[in-house]
Amino acid sequence: MKLFEKFYPEEIMDGTYVIDFQKYYDMGYRGILFDIDNTLVPHGKPATKKAVKFFEHLRKIGFDTCLISNNKEPRVKPFAEAVGSKYIFDAHKPSKKNYEKAFSLMNTTKENTMFIGDQLFTDVYGANRVGMYTILVKPIHPKEEIQIVLKRYLEKIVLATYKG
Repeated sequence: MKLFEKFYPEEIMDGTYVIDFQKYYDMGYRGILFDIDNTLVPHGKPATKKAVKFFEHLRKIGFDTCLISNNKEPRVKPFAEAVGSKYIFDAHKPSKKNYEKAFSLMNTTKENTMFIGDQLFTDVYGANRVGMYTILVKPIHPKEEIQIVLKRYLEKIVLATYKG
């Protein structure tokens, strides 16, 4: 449905950790923006060993990364430090400003940067507004804050019209 196209991701994946990032590097992508909660770890959880190894792997491939979160700095900074990533807190997604700031931090462009997140109306919509490649991942954990639970119902309506 044309009305919902601005919310559609380029791809939908089962999770962040199953994506073949080497493939995207080979396609010319050099930067990756990530949401944190329910994209990399369950909501509110600290960086796991799996997340740390994952970011090491991305650096080995040749990617630069930036976490872009609507959370406050006390949530985002320790996570970013643990995984060794640049970060932007209080990002006001879906506002375009901080996606563009991330390109500057990583010295990348919208054409060679991709976005990975678990929410349509903040993560994917914001990334789509700046014209970058978007991948929606299924949330890691079903337990979420009430405002996110409510958004998930609306996401189901939009995704029902998605053709991929």
